[in-house]
Amino acid sequence: MTQAPMTAGEDGSEPRAARPVGFISGLVSRIGRTVLGLCIVLAVAVAVGFAWFLGSVPIAEPPISERADGIVALTGGASRVSDAVELLAAGHGKRLLITGVHPSASPREIARHVPEFERIFNCCVDLDRSAINTLGNATEARRWARSRSFRSLIVVTSAYHMPRAMAELGHQLPEVRLIPFPVVTEKMRGGQWWSNPATARLLISEYAKYVLALVRMRVGQDARALAASRISATVPHFAPAASAAHR
Repeated sequence: MTQAPMTAGEDGSEPRAARPVGFISGLVSRIGRTVLGLCIVLAVAVAVGFAWFLGSVPIAEPPISERADGIVALTGGASRVSDAVELLAAGHGKRLLITGVHPSASPREIARHVPEFERIFNCCVDLDRSAINTLGNATEARRWARSRSFRSLIVVTSAYHMPRAMAELGHQLPEVRLIPFPVVTEKMRGGQWWSNPATARLLISEYAKYVLALVRMRVGQDARALAASRISATVPHFAPAASAAHR
């Protein structure tokens, strides 16, 4: 007698052999849709964040009328040092810190870039040779500013670098007022950055570094808060001793 092929059960359910295949296929489909949705959300978030970042990058050097206790220039781009020295000569700050200077560079060599202000280097300019990145710049600026009790600083760096520099300095010196003075290069003027592949790559790279810096600072804050809460939980709490009147 020939056995009938496997069909749906009398209650209309699928054969048992077909159920695992359908379940796995549906699960894979749901996971695929979830991953795709997350990728779309991430892409939109990155695009919106990059658009905000571009909007925060100046395309022209703004006039500055404010004065501060000190001026900090972060090396690494054209005109940063000369603009900072000009601000110092104009009386916008009492002293200037140039941070991230090459170890072999002397004050005389740096002063050659601004010969008309060479005399200022003898009295009012400090050089930091230890910083090798923006975090190091901010750390040295903190040490320098606090050693002189400065409460306000003008920050001089390239326009595209300003958001990250302000974030790092603000994290290190939350009690100090920071005044940005962005140095705008010819490639950034007018906002036509997309017409130059090198400039576009620079902005994308700087945006990625900026996001990573924000994540690092946030993780560091959370880690310190967690450590502080654990220490607080392990410290015994003693009730105040009863006063003599209640003994």
